[in-house]
This record gives sequence, structure tokens and C-alpha cells, in this order.
Amino acid sequence: MRRRNIPRITSGSMADVSFILLFFFLMVSSMDSDYGLIRQLPPLADEGSKNEETKVNERNVFIVLINQHDQLQVEGQLMDIRNLRAKTKEFFLNPSNNPNLSDKKEEEIPLFGKVMISKGVVSLQNDRGTSYKTYMMVQNELTGAINEMREEAAKARFAVGYDDLTEEQRDAIGKYIPMNISEAEPRDIGGNK
Repeated sequence: MRRRNIPRITSGSMADVSFILLFFFLMVSSMDSDYGLIRQLPPLADEGSKNEETKVNERNVFIVLINQHDQLQVEGQLMDIRNLRAKTKEFFLNPSNNPNLSDKKEEEIPLFGKVMISKGVVSLQNDRGTSYKTYMMVQNELTGAINEMREEAAKARFAVGYDDLTEEQRDAIGKYIPMNISEAEPRDIGGNK
């Protein structure tokens, strides 16, 4: 009896084929992730001002804390996240000149002239155990409050919505209502889970 030779498949180029297939699928597959924050970092400080300490009046700081149990504490009081946007707007606008809300200063702004703007800053800090979902919800509410104030200012000053403004008008609105959100590094502020 004679043995029959079984044809063999050459596997020398299998690694090359696998690499080409992997590369192909990486190139054609969609990996969209539009979940996150859009922030513009402040410009670098001048050399002379780097050593100066910035003193902020306690009245002008709106303290927002999120603990590891995803509970929101605003100015020392527990708060439902649904109320955060309205409280943030009230803090910045301070329509009744409440001494417990942000102070105002007079400033010259192009297209506005001399106006009173808020000195307020939102100070946001979360616990290391805070869920990403809650963190994003709080960020969205704070940003939404500022965006609503910008929209209202655009309609009042230029009679159009913020999205319809020219770049010069947007810059003026940005100076009139700045995105003053300061974020501290997360820490363990809520105890054990």
C-alpha cells in the first residue's frame, strides 16, 4: 500500500493576511465617542503674575461638591440636581444684590460699553468614588446655566440667539458672561462606600 501525501496549506503568509484584515477593520469601523466635555483652557499667565496669589472673596465662590454616593451638596446644603441650573444662574446674576451671592464689578466690554459683570466662580469638586454619569450630569447643568445666560444676553442685546451671533458678538458675550468653572482634583470626601 502506498501512502497518499496530504497537501499542506502554507501558513507562512497567514500572519500577513491577519494583519491586513485587522488593519482593514480598524480603518472602516466607526468608533465615535462624543460623550465628554468641551472646554477651552485659560491662556497662560504672564511671568510676573505667576507668583501672585489670587484672593477670591468667599461670597464670590459657589461651592458644588459631589460625594461618592452621587449626592450633590451646594453651598453646604444637599440639593437635587434638577435645581442646580437655576441656583447657578441666580448666583451669577444676583438680581437683587443679595450679599450672599456673587458680587459685581464694572467693566468695559466691546459692543456693550460699561456693564456690571459677576465676579462669581463655580468651584466644583467630586469624590474619587463619584460615578462618571453623575459627574457628567453636574457638568452639563453648570454649563447649561452659563449657556442659558449667554442665550438670554444675546437675545436682549442683539435680538438674536447665541448661535446666530457673529464671532465678535460671541466674544463680547463670552466676556460679559464668562465660563467661570474651577474644578478641584477629586479626593476622598465621602467616607467609605
